[in-house]
Amino acid sequence: METDERWMREALKEAQKAFNRDEAPVGVVVVANERIIARAHNLTETLTDATAHAEMQAITAAATFLGGKYLRECTLYVTLEPCLMCAGALYWSQTGRLVYGASDPKRGFTRAGTPVLHPSTVATGGILESECAQLLSLFFKGKR
Repeated sequence: METDERWMREALKEAQKAFNRDEAPVGVVVVANERIIARAHNLTETLTDATAHAEMQAITAAATFLGGKYLRECTLYVTLEPCLMCAGALYWSQTGRLVYGASDPKRGFTRAGTPVLHPSTVATGGILESECAQLLSLFFKGKR
């Protein structure tokens, strides 16, 4: 749990970068062999691209770093439960482990009611949940 919190704090730094850019504050780090191999945050507004979620950016960066499309030996840490699109990308990249902070009761992949992640992917939620949710709440309060 201590290690998960360490890496989730790094993902929160990425989420803060998104917040500072007026993007939905979602951040990701991808870890392999106790080392961050990719960092990303939401860029949907910056790139005017609905698919430019933090997870999508991080998966691409990690695959480039590794020189292959599979992330079987990697853990992806994300501050918000992935949506179905991102869960699908995690499926296709065969990400070994997914760790997320805050749940997403409206758009999170767990709402699908059917397994979405690759069968070999291990998922853990609720890591630094309150910190992750607080940044999201602050962002969306400012939008209302």
